[in-house]
Amino acid sequence: MDNSLTPRFVGIDLHKHFAVVAAVNAQQRLVLPPTRPIDLDEFPAWASTHLYPTDVVVLEATSNAWWLYDLLAPRVQRVVVANPLQVKWIAHAAVKTDKHDAIRLAKLLAANLIPEVWVPPRHVRELRALLAHRRALVKQRTAVKNRLHSILHRQSLKLPSGDPFAAHNRTWWLALDLSPTERLRLRQDLDTLEHVEKQLADLDSELARLSNQSPWNLAMPFLIQLPGLALLSAMTVLAAIGDITRFPTAKHLVGYAGLGTRIHDSGETSSEGHISKEGRRDLRRILIEAAWIAVNTHPYWKAEFERLCRHKPQGVAIVAIARKLLVVIWHVLTERAADHHADPVMVACKLMRWSWELTEEQRGGLTSRQFVRYGLLRLRLGNELTTFTYGGMPRRLASVEEMLARFPDLAESS
Repeated sequence: MDNSLTPRFVGIDLHKHFAVVAAVNAQQRLVLPPTRPIDLDEFPAWASTHLYPTDVVVLEATSNAWWLYDLLAPRVQRVVVANPLQVKWIAHAAVKTDKHDAIRLAKLLAANLIPEVWVPPRHVRELRALLAHRRALVKQRTAVKNRLHSILHRQSLKLPSGDPFAAHNRTWWLALDLSPTERLRLRQDLDTLEHVEKQLADLDSELARLSNQSPWNLAMPFLIQLPGLALLSAMTVLAAIGDITRFPTAKHLVGYAGLGTRIHDSGETSSEGHISKEGRRDLRRILIEAAWIAVNTHPYWKAEFERLCRHKPQGVAIVAIARKLLVVIWHVLTERAADHHADPVMVACKLMRWSWELTEEQRGGLTSRQFVRYGLLRLRLGNELTTFTYGGMPRRLASVEEMLARFPDLAESS
């Protein structure tokens, strides 16, 4: 019998530098005993000779899982990526070794008990990595500024006027009367801050470019229209969600963000607790930030917040607003429509801000007034709007006719 034609269920216990592999058949009998630890450098060669096109492979979601997924997906029938926390709950074992873990994964796969995670496409992974890198740089910048602040506190000095960390204040910092060791630390912190600021500027430029590139530009206007969301926060939401069609209802998206409430329903006792916080932390954090902006800038969300605050603490009310905002996000992305509470003037201002963060090349050669009209047409919003005020100045919009002549496909959406 040709073993390469017999389906095998292959479990891979993946580590930072090596992996252990085992396989069972449909009857959960061991057909590939656990291997010795295979260095990841050697894994491509091992896989080409030991894995068959009929194999189904499972590995847990770890930092290097996507590299291995991309390597194996073309070689085998299917690759399943497991949620490591749920696997641990399903198959708690008293004996835990790499070999046992590989066999356990293989047997769970054969029994169809693997809790799968969604495998993001490469462009989603790259955007997530870019945003994670940005968060790390922001954290580094904050740490540097805190160290510089501490120097002033120790010396009982007041900050210079304006932005204390602006380039023109560098001379002020270097002129402080400090010991040689403190002066060295100060100079290096200023150099680090300058370097990090440049890196952040480069990152933000790249995020701006991506925001108006396929596939992100298809969804961006529908998020930008919402209060509390701008270029960076909208891209964070899109990176976390990935493909909106994988959430059949808004409730599924709320659960994915960890904004759903815990429910205890047993016997005669039924109660709701705090939010689960079991989901993407970056999505939850950005929605809370957006909710605070929304309740301070948009009449509808302000009224909703005040209504909730009449019988809930502020913190609980803002979480409820964030949850409602996420439901709106599901609807506008799924239906590709304007928000029911959208104000054309407010949306035009947000689109103008987005346009100013892009170069003319990144706008596809459109002027800002054309870019704003293009976004409004995609939202089927504000056809009657010809001018609006932004930055304290009146702004004129390109006409509907001008943009429809340039983009005839927008005629249906307008």
